[in-house]
Amino acid sequence: MNTDIPTNVDHSEIDKFSRLAHKWWDKNGEFKPLHDINPLRLSYIDQFGHIAGKNVLDVGCGGGILTESMAKHGAAHAMGIDMAEKSLKTAEIHALSEGVSNIAYRCVSVEDLAAEQPHSFDVVTCMEMMEHVPDPASVIASCAKLVKPDGVVFFSTINRNPKSYVHAILGAECILGLVPRGTHDWQKFITPAELARMSRAAGLDIIGTKGLGYNLLTQTYALTDNTDVNYMIACVPA
Repeated sequence: MNTDIPTNVDHSEIDKFSRLAHKWWDKNGEFKPLHDINPLRLSYIDQFGHIAGKNVLDVGCGGGILTESMAKHGAAHAMGIDMAEKSLKTAEIHALSEGVSNIAYRCVSVEDLAAEQPHSFDVVTCMEMMEHVPDPASVIASCAKLVKPDGVVFFSTINRNPKSYVHAILGAECILGLVPRGTHDWQKFITPAELARMSRAAGLDIIGTKGLGYNLLTQTYALTDNTDVNYMIACVPA
C-alpha cells in the first residue's frame, strides 16, 4: 500500500463491522435491511450501468452482499474492496460456497486503488459507506478517478435532517431494532446538496436520484422520489 496517501479510515468503524463480520450473510440478523434493499439497489444500478459483461467495483463492500449479486447478475468481473479484513474473509468464503468465480476481494483503501488502477472500471458503486469515513469527499474523488470515461458511479447514503434522525436513529436503531444501536452517527449523514457539490467537485454529473422508503405496515422497502432519509444517486464523468 502506498503510505504517501493518507488512509481515509475510522478505525472504530472498522472494529464495529469486524465484530459483526460472521453475521453478514444472516438474512434475518443485523444486516437484514441490506439484504432486503439489495434487489432494489441492484435494479437501480443495472438501469444506468447495464452490468452484464462489465468490470464492476464495489467500494466499502463489507461482506459482499452487493458485490456478489453484481457478479451473479452477469458482470464480467466484480471486485469488492473494504478495510475490514474479517468482513472480506466472510465475503470470500460465501462467494466460494456459491461457486461465484468472477469475483475478487481486496483489503485496500479506495484512494490507494485509484492511484493504482485509474479509469479501470465500467461501474463503481459506493453504498452505505460514506457516512462511516472521516472524509467522504476523498472517497467520491477516488471513485471518480476509478471509473472509465464512459462509465457510471453510484453512491448511496443517508440525508441529515430531523426526519432522518427520527427514522434512521430513533426508529431503526432504538425502537425497531432494524440495525444495531450505534451503527450510525447522525452528524456524519450527508445531505443531497452536499453530495451533489462533492460529486461536481470530483468531475461527476448526476444523472439520477432515488429515495429509499420503508413501509412499517408491510415491513418492505421501495424506491421513491423522496430523499428525506435514505437515497441513491447515479453519476457519470463530466
